[in-house]
Amino acid sequence: VIMDLMDELTNIFGQSLSNSFCPVPQQAIGVGSAFEGWSPHAQDVVYCVLVPLSPPPGHAFHLELETAGMLQRNFCVCVELLCTCTRERLEEDMLCFLHHPEEELRRNQDPSLLHTLCTGSYLDVKKTVHWFCRFIRIAWMLLPQSCHWSLMLQPCSRSCKIHLSGDKESFTAEVIFGVQQGDSDIFVGSQPAEEGVPSTTWLETCAVAEAKFFKHISRQAPQDSWHCKFLQLLSGILMGVDLPSYALKTAVMHLLNTVPLTQWCGRDFWQRLTDILKYLRSSLDAKQLNHFVIGNNRLPEEISLPYDFQVAQPPNLFQHLASNPDAHGKAVHEYNCLLHR
Repeated sequence: VIMDLMDELTNIFGQSLSNSFCPVPQQAIGVGSAFEGWSPHAQDVVYCVLVPLSPPPGHAFHLELETAGMLQRNFCVCVELLCTCTRERLEEDMLCFLHHPEEELRRNQDPSLLHTLCTGSYLDVKKTVHWFCRFIRIAWMLLPQSCHWSLMLQPCSRSCKIHLSGDKESFTAEVIFGVQQGDSDIFVGSQPAEEGVPSTTWLETCAVAEAKFFKHISRQAPQDSWHCKFLQLLSGILMGVDLPSYALKTAVMHLLNTVPLTQWCGRDFWQRLTDILKYLRSSLDAKQLNHFVIGNNRLPEEISLPYDFQVAQPPNLFQHLASNPDAHGKAVHEYNCLLHR
């Protein structure tokens, strides 16, 4: 239901905004636990959808590294105007922003992206979210879904939450926006961030690469594979415990990459459960849990990474535990709570 809605919206965007200079939404990509098949919130699932944005005609996007941390790199999306004089002579469908007087441009053409959704030269997350939500409100009545579903929008500063309710069921989706790094499966996205992060900051995310890994596993694994059930079970137990579910997911991804997929069925339940818990414990003891995507040369060929990801040393998700004995003690205690439960 969610993906059908996003496809319909993308089509209407393409038709309605063909003469404007707004970002061009591409086909949405389902990411996160709900689309990977293991959401711990069985009764309250939020489907996270990443909508890639391409530059409109006469514009280009350039990613500029803003800050580089061990586990998180932040970027700005610089918007550059391109010369379209050649296109103008061939098609006469737009004026060149660089080589026509401003007065003529104002009179005969919609404003450039720099004058609508940017702050300075940079694509603004908050303005982009507001623009998308405003368009959905206008487009909703044109969609076939409007006959069968009620729509409620909950705009946030960095994402757009969509709640669809029908006669017997309801769905909630969180739409984030992304700009692709080259032709890879790595994006910079508008996902929620810490307070104080500027609205021109886009956060690097491996969510698409990870979702593709789970799809690859699902295609290769036997039909009775329990790999998602393990994640759903353990992440559900983790609710109320501070040990991050992403650490659990990382441990399971590493094991899926090493343990044959024929050994993840129901008959192997206790052995795989033991393997997962042992992997987490040994990682805590060593204070070392390597990032799954960055620097991993054993990923399926269909997952495309930028060159710097391929040659990088995998970041340590437990680096903070090595320098903080109190944090390490707390993490071990939380692991023991997980084990007890």
